[in-house]
Amino acid sequence: MSDPKVTVPMQGNAWCNKGGSITQNGLDDWTAPDAVCKAYVYISKSGSLKVSIKMNATGKSTIKITILQKSLEVKVDPNNISKEFYVGEWTNIPIGYLTIQIQGVKKATDNFGVLSSLVLTGSSISTQDTLFVKDNVDEMFHFGRRGPSVHLGFETSKTDVEWFYSEVTVPTGYDVIGSYFMVNGFSEGYFGMQVNSETERRVLFSVWSPFTTDDPSKIPKDQKILTIKKGKNVTIGQFGNEGSGGQSYLVYPWKANQTYKFLLGAKPQKSTNTTIFTAYFKDDSVKPDKWNLIASFQRPKLATYLNGNYSFLENFEPDQGDKTRMAYYDNQWVCDSKGSWTEITEATLTADTTARKKYRVDYSGGIVNNKFFMKNCGFFCDNTKLDTKLKRPPKGKAPAIVFKDLE
Repeated sequence: MSDPKVTVPMQGNAWCNKGGSITQNGLDDWTAPDAVCKAYVYISKSGSLKVSIKMNATGKSTIKITILQKSLEVKVDPNNISKEFYVGEWTNIPIGYLTIQIQGVKKATDNFGVLSSLVLTGSSISTQDTLFVKDNVDEMFHFGRRGPSVHLGFETSKTDVEWFYSEVTVPTGYDVIGSYFMVNGFSEGYFGMQVNSETERRVLFSVWSPFTTDDPSKIPKDQKILTIKKGKNVTIGQFGNEGSGGQSYLVYPWKANQTYKFLLGAKPQKSTNTTIFTAYFKDDSVKPDKWNLIASFQRPKLATYLNGNYSFLENFEPDQGDKTRMAYYDNQWVCDSKGSWTEITEATLTADTTARKKYRVDYSGGIVNNKFFMKNCGFFCDNTKLDTKLKRPPKGKAPAIVFKDLE
């Protein structure tokens, strides 16, 4: 009986540095011999591994594959009708994420060609349990390269939550470009901080419109999110592609290994069937007594307190999905309409479709140093079972906030 075989599309499972790029064709624009491409698969059982490459070559070339520090080379001929080229066999493949490194050695034209997929077989391979992004249904190549998003759904018995307070700390080295450390989420929006580029970071607050569309220009006037007020240097705009609504952000040079505080409020207006959501951000290293207004938005067609409080960790840049990010989410409290604070110490770890389908399993969450944490991307192997119930020790000291003094 022959060993199982799987085909790993480069479009959803690989990253490349200079001299090559990952496109909808696979490893493309491949011109530089020093370009290094890495593809990742999760191996569920140890054993042997045989590797072939599927490649449309523009000329005769030599390609090198490196796995576990062992390199083998294959000669690629454009006249090969099957376009599949056997590289060789590796033994003693361990369980866990495996890095398959691809590099061009020699080429007869100005580029190596287009490498579309890896074909893997051997005793370490299982058609069910060898894990990778298998197809592009529902744009999974895009979302698979972004990596799994993980969430903490907080549990509270309060039904009239007017304020939600929590803190976040990103450890040094985990503040990767493309990261969104969403701290104070709720059923109608979210509030957190991002790494947008090497030079820009933001504190971001968004509220969804009740009108379902990915195009904010199509929202009817009576269903638009209205800006009531905004803080100093805050930019107000709209967002789309994941529902649509009002968005605000403050460009802010937040730092790794420093704790930041987030406060979110909801004021239901029953007479108009609207709700005013307001977000504040605090950096104790700059002004320990100052809550900075981000924005106050009015959401139509709903008068509500805060529901569905949660946090998440995601990567929004597919080219950064091979790098690990992590944050500590801590000291969660809610305050009801009577001014009574309740500490949140319980949460459930959940995740998005990328994780649920097991296209990516490099995510985890739990309790470290009495704080919730979430971690994702980078192809680490200390995976946490989804829907795990988590409980941190209570701190017992409610936030000292004078609400009437907030701007």
